[in-house]
Amino acid sequence: MPWLQLTFTVSPPLADRLADALTALGALSVTFQDGADQPIYEPPLNTTPLWQHTQVIGLFEATQQAEAIALALAADFPDLLLARVEQLADQDWVRLGMADFHPMRFGERLWVCPSWETPPQPEAVNIVLDPGLAFGTGTHPTTALCLTWLDAQAVAGKTVIDYGCGSGILAIAALKLGAACAWGVDNDPQALHATHDNAANNGVAAALRVVFPEQVPSLQADILLANILANPLCELAPHLASLVRPGGGLALSGILQAQSAQVSLAYAPYFEMSPAVSQEDWVCLAGRRNMTPTSAEPLV
Repeated sequence: MPWLQLTFTVSPPLADRLADALTALGALSVTFQDGADQPIYEPPLNTTPLWQHTQVIGLFEATQQAEAIALALAADFPDLLLARVEQLADQDWVRLGMADFHPMRFGERLWVCPSWETPPQPEAVNIVLDPGLAFGTGTHPTTALCLTWLDAQAVAGKTVIDYGCGSGILAIAALKLGAACAWGVDNDPQALHATHDNAANNGVAAALRVVFPEQVPSLQADILLANILANPLCELAPHLASLVRPGGGLALSGILQAQSAQVSLAYAPYFEMSPAVSQEDWVCLAGRRNMTPTSAEPLV
């Protein structure tokens, strides 16, 4: 069955009200997207900012008339701009999405492969992972940077913490590279559920513990990875440092290039930080935990 898709351009204060109006007029779904290439990388906590030129997209059954919908909206939205009217052919959306996700290589040993693809190198370290609700499949530069860094580490027999685990991809990669134990830490229940399921699908669930941040025990890992955002990383610096043994490794991502110096400075009292490694607009910062506390290191 074909579909009718209408795209409107509005200012942020009108977006939610327009979405409600479209739903009342029979829209099967309503989505927002950026209408003017204005990326929002790191919004403040508990906020959902919209773009200055927000596009509100309503999907209707093809029997609906675009002119009638626009007319019905005119009284409440006199300056509303109907930017685009499209007739969409029905498609196998699941198969279409599968076509966009292929095996990806990170470093020398690691591959991330969807379940419907045959691993290109069966003898390599292959992680089977399908796109899902939790963040982290390797397609985003921050995840790719962390995986590439992890591939270059001596992981065998080590204890690893994946802080802000999302899909669990970093913890699973560490275990498949030979880590003895991994901890997946996240404040989102959906992420912990996804991490557990993905670990089971990769045969490493027995060596993985998934916990909320407040449930992390007093331990010192050999390696800690945190792919979250710059502001939380800065705030968490003393706590994350306390979770890494002297001489242990650290990798941080979710950091824009302009934020790199700020984050590196927050961790410098605890770690010997290496130069940033970048991909597109994002960076990964790595460090080695101080063997003994320095005079500049706060107590943790």
